[in-house]
Amino acid sequence: MGRIEDDDAGLGGRVGNIRTLARVLDSAVRIPGTQIRVGADSIFGLVPVIGDIAGAALSGYIVLASARLGAPASTLARMVINIGIDTVVGSVPILGDMFDVGWRANMKNVDLLEDHLGGSEQARRANRWVVAALVGGLIVLAVGAAFIGYELIRLLARMASST
Repeated sequence: MGRIEDDDAGLGGRVGNIRTLARVLDSAVRIPGTQIRVGADSIFGLVPVIGDIAGAALSGYIVLASARLGAPASTLARMVINIGIDTVVGSVPILGDMFDVGWRANMKNVDLLEDHLGGSEQARRANRWVVAALVGGLIVLAVGAAFIGYELIRLLARMASST
């Protein structure tokens, strides 16, 4: 996956900042004695419902920043799909947290941005509507993940109280 050369210091700096956020979210810390890296998104995910919403919101920022940099609508849609998979599967207690460690949606999204950066001005203007739709989709996704997490906690609580 092609990294952006720093010919344009402003563009390279912005992409670098986005990549730094993705690293913090997906792979900031290595677990001692292993080659496994975890990020803030995995740690947030340990807090039911709220953690998944926080992770989706920060991931959504990467999509919005990518749109502002001119990523095509098809790339933005793929980014939202990555976040959707991360959020929905990540909302499952324990298994979702393990999935988060391997999926790394934010790093995938930065790679997508770097692969497709430099869309035309017309593509950037068209992206405004796509961004509005994607923001709406991310909100629906976050609410859905929160609902799933809430229902799973209720189910577990009922199961625990019935034994």
